[in-house]
Amino acid sequence: MSDLPPALRVLDGCPFWQMDGAGNDFVIVDLRRGGELTREAAQYLGDREGPFGCDQIIGLVLDETGGTTMIIYNTDGSFAGACGNASRCVGWLLMEETGESELTFGSPSGPLYATRAGDAQITVDMGEPKLGWEDIPLAEEMNDTRYIDIKLGPIDKPVLWGPSAISMGNPHCVFFVADVDTQALDRFGPMIEHHPLYPEGANVSVAQAVDRETLRVRTWERGVGLTQACGTAACASLVSAVRRRLTDRKATVHMPGGALIIEWDEATNHVFKTGPIRLSRQGVFGAVA
Repeated sequence: MSDLPPALRVLDGCPFWQMDGAGNDFVIVDLRRGGELTREAAQYLGDREGPFGCDQIIGLVLDETGGTTMIIYNTDGSFAGACGNASRCVGWLLMEETGESELTFGSPSGPLYATRAGDAQITVDMGEPKLGWEDIPLAEEMNDTRYIDIKLGPIDKPVLWGPSAISMGNPHCVFFVADVDTQALDRFGPMIEHHPLYPEGANVSVAQAVDRETLRVRTWERGVGLTQACGTAACASLVSAVRRRLTDRKATVHMPGGALIIEWDEATNHVFKTGPIRLSRQGVFGAVA
């Protein structure tokens, strides 16, 4: 009988990698030759008090054509539609496996195109941002998602108000502030994550436009909590800043765990994300250490 804990026995014999991108960390499990990533297994792997601990758990599976696609679990066992930094890590793993310098792989939000951008640097085409209220989705029709009707604090004198709403494969709510470090994101993040205006929940960010080419961002991630970095939040913040005429279409986004370069390409309307990846651990579940 396997010495694995009960929650991980469905992964016996599966290779895994523990990686991070700008501090946003993941356990990536290869399911292309068997195994099953269950909700219980994801919760066990994501537990910061356990032997692994991470922001998201990624499964690599085969699609109907025999190609590789990724599935994404949050640490609470819920599914996620996109994970930008994990996409860069998966892109790097597949390039190392195939010897290619560019490739396409699948995700819950559709195909992703990744390229090498230097030593341990990967660029991923995150596709087009979704800006219509029904596509984000929001629970109520709104003509201008640059500013939506959410307020924090007294009704007559709110502390924060008018965030931007956007989807980068998952829903985001972005508040623009003078200083991200002074915001009690750990207090109001959970409230906005479950705000009735967001029927599927929201990733909640505070963003600070330092200059035309620099943003600072902190994020409360849906199903995770405070995170060192969130790739889709960096993309959402840059697009929202451009829509508010606060930055240029290409900027460096500084997050607690590191920096990402985000570009919203005017010609294609696609968002490109470039940043570092790091491999910290790898092995096979159930193998003797």
